[in-house]
Amino acid sequence: MSDNQLENYLDRCRARVEAALNEYLPLESIQPTRLHAAMRYAALGNGKRVRPVLVYAAGEALSASEDALDAPACAVELIHTYSLVHDDLPAMDNDDLRRGRKTCHREFDEATAILAGDALQSLAFKILAWDKTMPANAETRISMIESLAMATGSRGMAGGQALDLAATGREINLTELENMHIHKTGALIRASVQLGTLQAADPDPEHVRGLDHYAKCIGLAFQVVDDILDIEGDPESLGKTKGKDMANNKPTYPSLLGLEGSHRMAKRLQQEALDSLCPLDAKADPLRWLAGYIVDRSR
Repeated sequence: MSDNQLENYLDRCRARVEAALNEYLPLESIQPTRLHAAMRYAALGNGKRVRPVLVYAAGEALSASEDALDAPACAVELIHTYSLVHDDLPAMDNDDLRRGRKTCHREFDEATAILAGDALQSLAFKILAWDKTMPANAETRISMIESLAMATGSRGMAGGQALDLAATGREINLTELENMHIHKTGALIRASVQLGTLQAADPDPEHVRGLDHYAKCIGLAFQVVDDILDIEGDPESLGKTKGKDMANNKPTYPSLLGLEGSHRMAKRLQQEALDSLCPLDAKADPLRWLAGYIVDRSR
């Protein structure tokens, strides 16, 4: 893999999802204008877009078309954005900076941010249920909605955030930490890959299982690296407040394993993810590149 191959792929996927999001999101000129402005502020702009890129990469690995993947890619990104808007609120993580600019509740106000998160979430499910550009039958649409709903609720992100809040200020073991992040971070990454595979026509079940295991591994690796960057990262590159977890006395992988042990764990998970792609051909190369990008990233 060359850096140019990865960057070109990321740029292409990001451009697609940005253009599609711009079409799906209500215009600021439409009432209620302040709410729609907050939704667009939160969803458009300088995000890494890892989750929608995974939708594209997983679907393309099984020969799904890019056009078929725009809608699920946007749905996943809208859910991710809603979670960030709510996580940044004073009642949660109380952050002032996100994606290199003020968080939604700082740019607007807390009530508007809550409503924007709610509306972004509902828009995600509307897209999967209704979007006419997505060549999917009713059964596939229901499977996609089920997958995303599971990743979003009490057995996914919301449950992981609840575990995170409950763990703040107390000691937990490595198993508890992993369980928390399998839900908080890993569930939506796993759903991103699942939504991509659901757009493939008659995929090999072995390939689908391999992709699911890949998603589990990189989902956990993503969080391990996030914890490392909270200590080692450059705030300008991160686009968010550095050292927030330590300041809030949150359990992290470096606090349990040390920085060196955390780096080793991320590399081990990367290799396990790559091993799970062995049955797949070169169409899965973007997934291979993404495993490296997730572990080696600086933000």
